[in-house]
Amino acid sequence: MIAEPQGTAVEAEPTVYVIDDDASIRELLTWLMKRENLRVEAFANAQSFLKAWRPNQPGCLVLDLFMPGMSGLDLQQYLNAHEVEVPVIFLSGGADVSRAVEAVKSGAIDFIEKPFDYKRIVALVRECLERDARLRSERSRHRQLADRIAALTQREREVMQRVVAGQLNRVIAEELDISIKTVEAHRSHIMEKLGVTSLAELVQAVLEAKRTRPAPR
Repeated sequence: MIAEPQGTAVEAEPTVYVIDDDASIRELLTWLMKRENLRVEAFANAQSFLKAWRPNQPGCLVLDLFMPGMSGLDLQQYLNAHEVEVPVIFLSGGADVSRAVEAVKSGAIDFIEKPFDYKRIVALVRECLERDARLRSERSRHRQLADRIAALTQREREVMQRVVAGQLNRVIAEELDISIKTVEAHRSHIMEKLGVTSLAELVQAVLEAKRTRPAPR
């Protein structure tokens, strides 16, 4: 079960989570990540990882596809079911094309067979960390916009919905039984509160706010 986030603070330094039942692989990847000055934590199985992991911690997973109990693919599907977005690199000791395709379709960044190329896995890890940082930044912006929209007055939201739908000020004024100047004033306040300067930016802000995802369960 996913541990509950502790507060709202996010640790600045991303972590590479290595999850593999093979101790030699864990030791090798831990050494490799540390050599690259990357923070790393290693786990022998998916269950111990889930007990320790915090969804608000940035990073990525380097995950063995085949493990006793909860497999790597099972863990990926579990995280997806709980709407947790975290980049995943799968490792496998044997070629299994169908499983690899399934993993990638479920959102894995890549699938690497053991023994793996050190330079490639480091490059993939860095790509994953950059992707995670980018996604977290986008989600933060979406949440901020959603919060700003929620802070609008009821009348401002009514005007905003009609503006975004492409209605003219005159039509909005008639529908809401207010003056055109009042509509214009509301539009100005809405754009100021949302930090946008044009209709196009307003529409984009509303769309982004709708993409806000709930906190991991």
